[in-house]
Order: sequence, then C-alpha cells, then structure tokens
Amino acid sequence: MAQASFAIENDGDDAGDAFNSARPLPLAISIFADRAYLRDEIREDALAAGLRVGQCGGLTSLLENEAAPLGEAVMLDCAQVDAATLAALARLDMRAARAGVQMVVSTSVDALDDVFACLDQSAAQILVDPPRAERLVALGRMLGGSLSNGPARLREMSEEDRLALLRLTEQVERLAQKLQGNRFEGAVWESGRHAADEGGTISLESPTAAWRGENPAPADGEGQIVQAIRLPLPDPRLVRQIIRQRQLRARFFDADFFADPAWDILLDLTAAHAEHARVSVTSLCIASGVPPTTALRWIGQMTDAGLLTRVEDETDRRRAFITLTDKAVDAMARFFAALGEGAAQLV
Repeated sequence: MAQASFAIENDGDDAGDAFNSARPLPLAISIFADRAYLRDEIREDALAAGLRVGQCGGLTSLLENEAAPLGEAVMLDCAQVDAATLAALARLDMRAARAGVQMVVSTSVDALDDVFACLDQSAAQILVDPPRAERLVALGRMLGGSLSNGPARLREMSEEDRLALLRLTEQVERLAQKLQGNRFEGAVWESGRHAADEGGTISLESPTAAWRGENPAPADGEGQIVQAIRLPLPDPRLVRQIIRQRQLRARFFDADFFADPAWDILLDLTAAHAEHARVSVTSLCIASGVPPTTALRWIGQMTDAGLLTRVEDETDRRRAFITLTDKAVDAMARFFAALGEGAAQLV
C-alpha cells in the first residue's frame, strides 16, 4: 500500500497552507509490535503524520528495556499475552500515566479482558483486531488529545497551531474512512473539538449530591437526617425482555439504523446489577451491539460521565469488571418507575 498522505486539504482559507508549509510538530512516538509488517505499517503512518519515531521493536524490546524514553505517545500491538507481557503492560500503563504519555493498544477479542485489566491508569485507547484505517483514526485521536491532555509545551501552543493540529486530526479521519470504505460508528472525539474551540481546556466537575440521588438537606429539628427515597430497579427479567426485543429488530432491518450502544450498555448492566452478576468488558462489548473498539470508546466516555465504573476482581487482580455507578443505578430506577406498566413495551 502506498504511503498515506496527511497533507491538509485547502477549504478556501490559509490554515491548510500554513500547516503544510510548517515544520512537523516534534512529537515522539514509541512503537511496539511483534508482527514486523504491522510495526512497519504503524511506523509509516506515524512518520506520514509528522511524528518522530523513537523506540520501534517487538514486545521483547519493551520487556528488556523498560527504562528507555517513550516520547509523548505509544502505539502497541498485543494480540497474544502471557504473564510477563501483562506485567510489562501494567508497568507501562503506570509509567505512561505518570508522564502524561498517550497510548493506543491494539489487542484481540481473546486477550481483551486481560489487556483491559492492565490498563487502568493511562486512559489508553484500546482497539480490538483493528484494520489499518482504524489505527489511523486512533492516531488522529491521539494527536487531537494532545490539544488538552498532552505535555505542557503542547498546551502552550498558539490558537493557530491548535487549529492546524485539529485540522490534521480531521484529515486523518477522512483518510481512514476512505481506506476503510465505510463510515466509523461511535463518538468522533467531540471533546477534542470542544477543547480546540475553548482554548484546549476541558473542565470536569464532581457530580452534585442531588445528581447522585442523595438528599443534601440538613438535619431536621429533631436531629434526624432526611434520606432520599431510593427506587428499586425493575425485575431483571423485564430488562432482558427489552434487550431481546431490541435485538429482534436486526432480523428485519439493518442493525446500523438502530445502533444505540450507550443505551444497550446501560440495559445490560441494569439487568446484571439486579441479578447481582458481574460483567466483563468483553461481555459488555458484545451486549453493546457495535464493534468492540467502538464499544470500548463508549464505555470510556460513559465512565468519564460518571455512569460506569471499573471494579477490580478481588480474587484475581488480572481481571476487571464494569458496573453501574450509584448515580446510574438511581437514574435507571427512576426511568423505569416513570415508564410504569408501559416498560414492557419499550423497544
């Protein structure tokens, strides 16, 4: 395949020409992949995007030289795992989190639960059996993420440079869509767009007591705390019935018309919560009804929004589960209570 072009299309203003004539941003990236052809492919795309490639080798090089500089970004392929690889991945995750290094980790469905359990600090993008186009999209998100989450020198870029970098990430996605031949589902880094518009700063606030369903009222005259009324979740059999009804549509219509991964994730976790069952990330990806990589992006966004939380397995630290937060449980209970008897007809 010919080397991809990342030149920015001129849409009638000078921003594209200004970026194409500028020197590449001095971002360094480390690449780890056992498959040589894949490693070369990632390296080619990174260079085409104007990145400077530092470490580039197999997973063995990561195991043997963990103290080597990582740069500002890491792309890693880990389709098969063993104990040593998982331990190294966990250490890399901690190191990346401390240094503010952005990571993209690709893996397989079989290894997803193990890899997910190791990546709990760096907010890494996780791709599942991705084609080249999907890696390009991840690369674009990585560049876009540097608008707000990158090293200090990136946060100090001028507005003109921010606009140029944002245009580059958009160009990467358009190129990836052409390579893939179809559209990508799921979120399209709207937080990156907002960050560029607002000067690269994203502000997240802790949810209020009222939002969590708690009653912040002070003690009454007798010193008693007034407690908010907690509604129960619906019968899990009802929720499972709704899930089956939603899945039934795919037998008669194109499933893409009804893709709603966030709601499918909430429904599956609601049923599991009522059943006192634990849900692995692989299982939740299947329940979402979209490709695993897309599902992982939704899970990440819903976690950031305070709807989902990650729970470590107390008996096996190599595993982690996803569950609803108290806020989400309360919201789902109130939702079904508002539906009343009509809940059984929800599709």
